[in-house]
Amino acid sequence: MWEPQQPSVRMVTRLLLLTSALLSTCQAAESPALFTSVTLTLEPSNAVSQGTNLTVRCKALVSSSGFLNRKYTIYKDNTVVYTESITTAEDLIYSLRMARVANTGKYKCKVNIPGKELSSSSEKLTVTGLQTPVLSVDKRVFSEGEEVTVGCKAPGESGVIVFYFYKDSKELYEERVDANHVETRLRFNNAGDHRLHCDYRVILLTDSVPSNASNNVVVTVKELFITPIISVRPHGSMIIEGDNLDISCGVSGNLQNSSGLKVFLSKGPTLLSSGQSKANHSMRALAEHSGEFQCSLEVGNVVKRATENVRITELFSQPVLTMYPTEVFEREKITLTCKSTNYSSDRISASDVKYSIYKDNYTLTPGSFNGIYVVPGVVPNSSGIYSCKADARMISKYSAKLPVQAKVLVSKPEITAIGRVIVGKPFQVRCHSDRGSLPIEYTLWKKYSEVNSTTVQQPHHQAIFTVTVQHYSDMQDYKCEARNNPKIDTVVSNKLNTTVIVPLSNPGLSVVPDLLEVTEGNEMYLICGVEGSPPVTFKWYRRGNVQPLFITTSIQSSASHLIKGVGNEDSGTYYCEAINYANMVRSQPVTVDVKMAMWKKGLIVACCLLVVALLALACVLRYNSKRVGVDAAVSVWSERPVDPGSDGESSAASNNEPDVEYTEVVHRQPVDPARAPLRKGTETVYSEVQNSPTGAPGDHYDYQGSVEYADLNGDQPEVNQALLEVNHQDHHDLPVPVE
Repeated sequence: MWEPQQPSVRMVTRLLLLTSALLSTCQAAESPALFTSVTLTLEPSNAVSQGTNLTVRCKALVSSSGFLNRKYTIYKDNTVVYTESITTAEDLIYSLRMARVANTGKYKCKVNIPGKELSSSSEKLTVTGLQTPVLSVDKRVFSEGEEVTVGCKAPGESGVIVFYFYKDSKELYEERVDANHVETRLRFNNAGDHRLHCDYRVILLTDSVPSNASNNVVVTVKELFITPIISVRPHGSMIIEGDNLDISCGVSGNLQNSSGLKVFLSKGPTLLSSGQSKANHSMRALAEHSGEFQCSLEVGNVVKRATENVRITELFSQPVLTMYPTEVFEREKITLTCKSTNYSSDRISASDVKYSIYKDNYTLTPGSFNGIYVVPGVVPNSSGIYSCKADARMISKYSAKLPVQAKVLVSKPEITAIGRVIVGKPFQVRCHSDRGSLPIEYTLWKKYSEVNSTTVQQPHHQAIFTVTVQHYSDMQDYKCEARNNPKIDTVVSNKLNTTVIVPLSNPGLSVVPDLLEVTEGNEMYLICGVEGSPPVTFKWYRRGNVQPLFITTSIQSSASHLIKGVGNEDSGTYYCEAINYANMVRSQPVTVDVKMAMWKKGLIVACCLLVVALLALACVLRYNSKRVGVDAAVSVWSERPVDPGSDGESSAASNNEPDVEYTEVVHRQPVDPARAPLRKGTETVYSEVQNSPTGAPGDHYDYQGSVEYADLNGDQPEVNQALLEVNHQDHHDLPVPVE
């Protein structure tokens, strides 16, 4: 024997008990459920072009009372392509991205819940052109829920064929076989006469060809003589909130051979109760319980339903929470009113309804009150989510939530100019407040006159006004005011303060020194001045030149351009241009004539005076030289003796002309040490001395009849020689000159 075996037996026993407990817990967790329908849809369409993103949606309507595990299965041509289990009532989504021809097929959805399953209808491809199939049924009269053997045959067809069975023109069953016939067993749940037929599809590589419909066979389904019954108490329309509501679901008819029968009581997707042959449910009636209650009977795969519409009258209506004023600003008093407008006067009075008000799920009124509550204005932040509750006879109803957003009073606006402000030109003014709830009304004022007003409705909008000033001092006259609460005075901005640009005017160009005093070698200033706002860019030009002589920018109203050491080449016409942010102006041209330098003028005067002095001196010297020549001629010429042989001729000659003697006097030219000699060589002076008839030259000298020849051009010896030859020809008998 081995003693340790006994503890092992105990352990096994405990494990078995634990397993049994877990199984019972799992079974208890699984709630009974009732299928309503399963549908499958293809989105966006059943027929799509390639490349379309396709969504296969499977929707199951199931009534249950609690936790329910649902298993979804998607089929394509009866082949599983997707499976998923979920515990919520959400639809199952199966996505086909970029659908292609290979995705063509028939899709359907099947939903499994514990012990039950239900499938949706499937998509199909239908073509024509095959032999007419033949339908056969093993019996034509059978009971509701009974299985029947049906067969479909395609004479002469071969290959892979899919057969389809229809009941009353609705697809009932399909099967794919590698033969030209098929048999199957079908169950029919609905009583009455039904028409059955079948067709088939031949599966090809690219297409399938449908056959004609077979012959119709009429079958009869006998109804099960059991029906569900639903009853509601109290009965009728006088059910008021607070009343006890009893609903029962039962079965009427022959319950023999009805093994597996179950009944379900539900309202919409909520399963209220279930049982083998009866299900009951009791509750305190509320207005939201109004609607259709359903009693379902399930036997095998047969489901029958009975419904009852219940209308429950409100004991009092849902309270409505209102606020006054409808728009509230920070630190402003708010009046909240919670009221139920309707109530059942047969059961309660208006005073029986008590109210409570909440803000952000916290109670503002710790006790019941008459429904009016005032939020004091001292509360710093009255914004929040408000709601209220009404109570009467143990029934509570809540109002809709009322979001309250306290508006912010507009802050002091700022007034600014947009862009550059130029006198005489339109510009824009913007008014803006940093804080304040919209809408905000802005008004622009010039002194005490309203210019314009606008209302800003959206956060990205701005209050912009267009104005024009005629003088820079007008800017101080503009203000703007803002208002977003008609019960409070407006807030006013400061005065508009910005830089005003005055256009340039009255341009002028001046020259320093004065135009009459501009002389060579001195400095000349070209000063350009304007009236207007700085900064100003000045440009100096000389007529005939495209490029400016000089450019400078100054914050003053004038600027100068210096020309050093002016000369005659600087004479000309000058002008200047001035430019600021407003405009450009040009001065009148100024003509500058550069005068000669004073030292040059003095030098020229001195030279002229020197020339005059030299000329005067030359004249004096010449005059003196003439006097000396005359005196010498008188003293050196002797009287010519008389020739006795020629007395007659001489006498005749004497009677006609005086006797003249010629002598050559050579004068030395005086030398001026201060200047170069005016001539070179010697100067020959010929003097003609007329003798008196008595032969005494000094007695009767006639100064009026004397002729003097002076060779003043020493550079022309040929002229002098000619003159000597002429004299010798005319006076060949002149006396010989004596030394």
